[in-house]
Amino acid sequence: MAGTDERGHPKRDAMGAALAVLNRLASTTVLDRLGLRKPVERGVYQATKSGFTAAGAASRTFASARKLGAPHRPAFGGDPGLFDLTPTEDQVMIKATVAEFAAERLRPVATEADARCSAPDDVLRTVAEMGVTLVGVPEALGGVGDERSAVTSVLVAEAMAHGDMGLAVACLAPSAVSTALVLWGDAEQQATYLPSFVGDNVPAAALAIQEPRALFDPFALHTKAYRTPSGFVLDGVKSMVPRASEAELFVVAADVDGRGPALFVVESGSSGVSVESDPGMGLRAAGMGKLRLDQVAVPAGALLGDGKAEAYAECVRLARIGWCALAVGTAQAVLDYVIPYVNSRVAFGEPISHRQGVAFMVADIGIELAGMRLLTYRAAARAEQGKSYARETALARRLCAEKGMRIGNDGVQLLGGHGFVKEHPVERWYRDLRAIGLAEGIVLV
Repeated sequence: MAGTDERGHPKRDAMGAALAVLNRLASTTVLDRLGLRKPVERGVYQATKSGFTAAGAASRTFASARKLGAPHRPAFGGDPGLFDLTPTEDQVMIKATVAEFAAERLRPVATEADARCSAPDDVLRTVAEMGVTLVGVPEALGGVGDERSAVTSVLVAEAMAHGDMGLAVACLAPSAVSTALVLWGDAEQQATYLPSFVGDNVPAAALAIQEPRALFDPFALHTKAYRTPSGFVLDGVKSMVPRASEAELFVVAADVDGRGPALFVVESGSSGVSVESDPGMGLRAAGMGKLRLDQVAVPAGALLGDGKAEAYAECVRLARIGWCALAVGTAQAVLDYVIPYVNSRVAFGEPISHRQGVAFMVADIGIELAGMRLLTYRAAARAEQGKSYARETALARRLCAEKGMRIGNDGVQLLGGHGFVKEHPVERWYRDLRAIGLAEGIVLV
């Protein structure tokens, strides 16, 4: 129950209304006579389930579990002194585990998830149980490491995207928020929100930077934040927000009083927050939606990183590295799929891979993929070591956006007519790779 109406009767929330309808239908004999009981019960079950989801997304209370004297920040990794991007034994083990999960759990359900525009609940629960959000969170806050983990996060994103990029985005969205809180949250923000991300019930959460307009520039935001005596008021629209309908927490980018962009923590239950479904050409399994902020009041403590321009710029760069990792994983999936296809597809009495035009196209995919991976690892390694990495990030993003789309297109071309139909996953990978050049935020390493 939630309050009373104008007559003094108790109001029902979404959950209570759905349960009331379910009870009423259960006692209706008309459904049995018409043979409609099973279809209607299925529909009511889905509506009830949606009611639970909506109420859960708006009802969780984030409260400080303990007081922290100062925020905990992960230390930068050591500099080996040599240009060596070889993963450590732990990183190899983590990547192998995630790759196995992607092959066994993500790849088989990717087609259905793409059609339904949502990730299966059991997949999301498994990812939470695997502790993906623990990577990068210091041990003092319940995480698994005290050093920056950009390279490890890149390896995880790459392995997961090899299964499916859309599902990878849905699975990694909460860890983007926990990473933002670790890197730029103050002691109060970390004590309030991070315990939820290291527990058993990890909340759906999203980093929202993208806005619905052509030629979007993350450093020229239309979403505004106005100072008030008690904090800020946010107003604007965000797009490409993963799992928007179920997210309980957002980190939102907004321009502060026309002086520059900054990041704010916004709870989904705040007055003026609304979401709507906004499926696109690719990344459909991520359940993309729009986040509307209509005069949303947040306290002064919602500002991340003291509103410093350096914190926001770092967020954009780390997100771009994350997208490069997703591009590398998906491009690798394309290569791994087309090689056996062109070797087994016979035309004019021989495999089509014997044709130079086909063989050269496959070789080009391998060459460009190696360059994409090298630049992505290089940018992540410098970020992890505390070195400047703006140039490396820009190079990686440019190459992954351009060559990633080309690899997706070449994959479709190599399959000929099969590349156009949904029987083969290459058409989905092509659609997903189109997002690399335009997506901002969402994932973070």
